[in-house]
Amino acid sequence: MGNPVPGDVHVNTPLTNVSIAYLQSAENFVATKVFANIPVGKQSDRYYTYDRGEFNRDEAKERAPGTESAGGSYDLDNTPTYFSRVYAFHKDVPDQVRANADAVLNPDREATEYVTHKALIKRENIWAANYFASSVWTTDIDGVAAAPGAGEVLQWNDANSNPITDVRTGKRTVLESTGFEPNTLVLGKAVFDQLVDHPDIIDRVKYGQTAGNPAMANIEALMKLFELERIFVMKAIQNTAAEGATASHSFIGGKKALLCYAAPRPGLMTPSAGYTFSWTGFLGAGQEGNRVKRFRIERLESDRVEIQMAFDLKKVAADLGYFFDTIVA
Repeated sequence: MGNPVPGDVHVNTPLTNVSIAYLQSAENFVATKVFANIPVGKQSDRYYTYDRGEFNRDEAKERAPGTESAGGSYDLDNTPTYFSRVYAFHKDVPDQVRANADAVLNPDREATEYVTHKALIKRENIWAANYFASSVWTTDIDGVAAAPGAGEVLQWNDANSNPITDVRTGKRTVLESTGFEPNTLVLGKAVFDQLVDHPDIIDRVKYGQTAGNPAMANIEALMKLFELERIFVMKAIQNTAAEGATASHSFIGGKKALLCYAAPRPGLMTPSAGYTFSWTGFLGAGQEGNRVKRFRIERLESDRVEIQMAFDLKKVAADLGYFFDTIVA
């Protein structure tokens, strides 16, 4: 009694479109932006990787008249797999709330944006756990307050630190070992704030200032200085306190930075540090594996708005990432 019948449960296309629009405009979240999205028809499957060493070996030889050319091949590894787990969250819209809503308000739209925001927080946390952590990438660099040793650099909040040199070293390291130069830098908000005030960076941008305008660094200036195509700042926050307890908000990205090569477009022969596999074959799902349902729960005298999102955030090539841990104090 009170359970929805099959005819009441369906993917609501207009609300799913509202959710997609919200996803695309949620600028504080980076999980949808850093690594290319691959829409997949099946929840799980295999994908291919190949040994870059086979591509980077010097094997072409001089060819004498009437002889065959030197040749070779490479092997594709189809053992890696993805599995798009399904995450869900709902909000109920009681009849009394709907009846009392002002004309300018739309309870269904507000509920859709609310549940989508919850899904974004979940995906951002999974992104941080899968990519924005030590022991994930081939190279880990630790920020320290003084006397850096092997695998360490001076934290970037120190005026004597060298963030431009540190990033350049990371780019060179990845390029030398893979043949692909990092094109993307992801920064925690605290890290970005320290970089734009760093004296070395301010000193380099001040010569481009105009009269009456102070020297200021921003993302565009950092991209030019670091010679990168993209820089993302993790501005998303979360409340880690239990329900009913005093709110405890913090940035999901923390005080870390990830330098990596992220392929602009996915492909069989396109290396990338990571890829996002979104299950679009999930009935009614959008390009990011998200769908919104709206159905009646009569015993609660409410309509339920529920989001489901199915995805897998996969590290594809560990050697295409270079990670800075606790890079500011």
